[in-house]
Amino acid sequence: MTIEWIVKIVVENWPMFLRGAGITLLIALIGTVFGAIIGLLAGVIRTIPKPEKGAKRSFLKIINVILSIYIEFFRGTPMIVQAMVIFYGSALAFGLDMNPLTAAMFIVSINTGAYMAEFVRGGVLSIDKGQFEAAHALGMNHIQTMFNVVLPQVIRNILPATGNQFVINIKDTSVLNVISVTELFFQTKSIAGNNFRYFESFFVACVIYFVLTFTVTIILRLIEKKLDGPDNYTMNIGAENK
Repeated sequence: MTIEWIVKIVVENWPMFLRGAGITLLIALIGTVFGAIIGLLAGVIRTIPKPEKGAKRSFLKIINVILSIYIEFFRGTPMIVQAMVIFYGSALAFGLDMNPLTAAMFIVSINTGAYMAEFVRGGVLSIDKGQFEAAHALGMNHIQTMFNVVLPQVIRNILPATGNQFVINIKDTSVLNVISVTELFFQTKSIAGNNFRYFESFFVACVIYFVLTFTVTIILRLIEKKLDGPDNYTMNIGAENK
């Protein structure tokens, strides 16, 4: 029976499933963290006001063109194709013998960075212009305004999108088996190839993916709720009169 085979597969191969799930979670976590950093920097640079003229305007325009190409390329092509081009292309073009796990983290990071850059840019543009004007009136330059006033709000506003990207990365790591990364899909494919029970093996993998994504979603919702603060609070207007 199918249930008996599922139990048998789990009992006999749980170390491989566990190892694959660990690699999947590691790649997704590292890729999301570094991707968020890349996206934060790219998003902030793309929102810097352009000077009216001069070398600074030309330099900033060139940087924005480069960032636009990067963002559109990685948002407009599948990760599986990016993995093949970067992993095998770097070896052919530059003689780089990349470790599959290192390559996987790099690929997920730059892919995530392209999406996060747009999240950050949209978050910055959603902030009321009056806050920029007030910060400038206090003597803050653009960088001070961004880090002290704007980015704390942006990070909170894009947290749901960042969490969603983390969940997507957990699932999308499955395409990295094409460069021999031993993540969950790769391990499951190996298990199914040994026992020829493809439905049962991949059903177990499906359950593991669901547990990973559901757990991450719950944790992120708790973090969002914590950042929102209590629903009801009492404002302290001053010391009581004695």
